[in-house]
Amino acid sequence: MPKKFAVPRGTSDILPDQAGLWEELESKARLVCQSYGYREIRTPIYEDINLFKRSLGAASDVVNKQLLELAGSKEDEGYALRPEGTAAVVRSYIENSMDGKESLSKLFYIGAMFRGERPQKGRLRQFHQIGAEAIGPNSTSAFLDAELIALAMHLLKEFGVKGLRLKINSLGSREDKAHISLWLRETFAHHKDNLCEECQNRFERNVFRVLDCKNESCRKEVAAVVKDLPLSPESQDYFGQVQASLKGIGVAFEVSAHLVRGLDYYTHTVFEITAEGLGSQDAVGAGGRYNGLVQELGGNEKINYGAIGFALGIERILLASGKAASKPKGLDAFVIAMKEEYQSRGFLILQELRREAIRADMSFTVGSMKSQMGRCDKAGARFALILGEEEIKNNTVSLKDMRTGQQETLAVENLVSSLKDKLCN
Repeated sequence: MPKKFAVPRGTSDILPDQAGLWEELESKARLVCQSYGYREIRTPIYEDINLFKRSLGAASDVVNKQLLELAGSKEDEGYALRPEGTAAVVRSYIENSMDGKESLSKLFYIGAMFRGERPQKGRLRQFHQIGAEAIGPNSTSAFLDAELIALAMHLLKEFGVKGLRLKINSLGSREDKAHISLWLRETFAHHKDNLCEECQNRFERNVFRVLDCKNESCRKEVAAVVKDLPLSPESQDYFGQVQASLKGIGVAFEVSAHLVRGLDYYTHTVFEITAEGLGSQDAVGAGGRYNGLVQELGGNEKINYGAIGFALGIERILLASGKAASKPKGLDAFVIAMKEEYQSRGFLILQELRREAIRADMSFTVGSMKSQMGRCDKAGARFALILGEEEIKNNTVSLKDMRTGQQETLAVENLVSSLKDKLCN
């Protein structure tokens, strides 16, 4: 017996009864993002591997453990499936000289991301995100931070996600981060042995990650040692403006000094949004500001680029909203040919309906009236178009309303206009 193939571990099929939910969610996302002035961008699903190593940080878990690499066609080439969307958007921003075309580029994306991690509920190797990025010279307004956060919350509420909780923090400027990194190492120097093995490894690679470890013993150590991060007065003032802006537009939040996010490029504002009903993997979205990443990836070093963005996980949104499947959209019409020789006429009518944007189908095998009406009903069609001996002889169609059971005879040349009138009522 030939081997049966299964969907790769950590991935899933999106079946027809689920695809409707995805389509609805993506349509809502586009409408909401566009209402904030964001335009859609689509980047390749793989990029030069060094783009991710440089932007995410060589010490990050994503680069060290989760990049899914592809073989290049030359010895000096290396590619990886994208683990997140920001780096690719920034690469495109630079490559296409968007800064020369507009003062602020407001972009959003919808697509698949890939990480080679251990699959579990709410965490897949191929997952999908809706993200937004705002990038531009001198784009360092606290109002822009508040806008991105408000957009993320707006989207999640529009998707019907309940029990949302927004946590925010500030990592300060790049200079602040360098200072805080030293401060954290000094602060935890006498507590290192009490940390889990992973955090002891992170201590040298990326000490910030100690702050958001999920291990209970580490959380207790962190809570006892770190109350606030030592930000510069300028960074404190900026974070205060972000909080005031959020309060001003009615976005509820809580400040969490232990929220740091796992990627190197973050500066100043970082945030995470969680939802009820997801267990330990309860984050449905996260993001933050990443001033300096444009220059780091080859942008004009003389320009002070500001940037901020977020990503929302589609699979987790659907889990949190409790929606597993959607009711399929019914057809407008279903053509029933009662004999084999009537199918050619039925097929011509079918294509004419489709050219007029009438959603229609037919059975491609002939059966009894009962069986074909059963197929029509299963397809959710509003009308059945029946072609029998009399209809073929008189160039007519019997039109049956599947809701009321009423039936009438129409000339073929009047079918489209009559059907359109009935579908509008």
